[in-house]
Amino acid sequence: GRAVWAIGHPTSWEVASIGLTAVTVLLVLGGRAIHFLVPGVLLAAAGGIVFSSLTGYAGAAVGDIPAGLPRLTLDLPWHRLPVLLLPGAVIALVGFAEAASIARVFASEDRQRWDANREFLGQGAANLAAAIAGGFPVGGSFTRSSVNRLSGGRSRWSGLVTGFSVLLFLPFAGVLAPLPTAVLAGIVIAAISTLFRPRELLRLWRLSRPQAFVGWGTFAFTLLLAPHIEQAVLLGVVMATAVHLWRQLRPGLVARREGDTLYLEPSGVLWFGSAPAMEDALFARLDDEPDVRRVVLKCSGLSRIDITGAYSLAEMLDHVHRAGLEMEIEGVPEHARRILEAVGVGTPKPPAS
Repeated sequence: GRAVWAIGHPTSWEVASIGLTAVTVLLVLGGRAIHFLVPGVLLAAAGGIVFSSLTGYAGAAVGDIPAGLPRLTLDLPWHRLPVLLLPGAVIALVGFAEAASIARVFASEDRQRWDANREFLGQGAANLAAAIAGGFPVGGSFTRSSVNRLSGGRSRWSGLVTGFSVLLFLPFAGVLAPLPTAVLAGIVIAAISTLFRPRELLRLWRLSRPQAFVGWGTFAFTLLLAPHIEQAVLLGVVMATAVHLWRQLRPGLVARREGDTLYLEPSGVLWFGSAPAMEDALFARLDDEPDVRRVVLKCSGLSRIDITGAYSLAEMLDHVHRAGLEMEIEGVPEHARRILEAVGVGTPKPPAS
């Protein structure tokens, strides 16, 4: 990614831009440390405009901003809808994933309830409005949401006031033309600095290596693929799905012996992916206990049993009976009893109340 290339080529660095970014970060964080009402972001932006205008700053700047209001219309290129279905679904997935992540973090910090359904409805309505106005896809982000929170926003009023402020400022948008983008970068860095928590990633490595693999992998992809964060999020989703499937392929099995009876307690999900592993574990345990005469399979630890898992249990029951052993299936979840009866397992005992 461009970020990795830039770090590896210090000769391409612009000292003035780096200095502006550093001063902006110090100004924003320093103002927040003094008092939360100190407008560090506003001071940094105003200072950047003054500096650029007085010194003739040659670095990248915001540039001209079109003034005026967009024209509302439903005259959209409907013939391109089939081509946009898949990209639109990806944008919706990534947009919601990023907004949901930041919303959950802030809701947890404020001890508020977060409703994913309302979040999704709000994003959908905002994107419909953006389409009619000819705008880009709309969604919350780590940077924009963090800037809003850094400025003291805690409710929906902050978004409403910001929107009206932007409308009122449109005739004067040209004032922002000389604002260096390095200042904007500093504002973003200061805003998201509180969200970067390396201790949590290190703690995750100690608690769960598979989950740490997902977290560190997504973090690495975000840096490597910048600024295409949507690709990093999609790869993170793929890694999380792969880890989930890997775990589901390995159901747990606890065994204990009482006399000539072997009690087996599987846990997890019994589906077409984990059924072979369950059969192998059961028969391997029977090979280790040649003098067992009775087998009791307690299924209360299984959260779900699909039709393939039910057929697998039926085959296990048949094989055990052919070996001359008794076998009972107990504690079957209510949702799976009908399926087991349909595949010929009989009437398994329900979980003990």
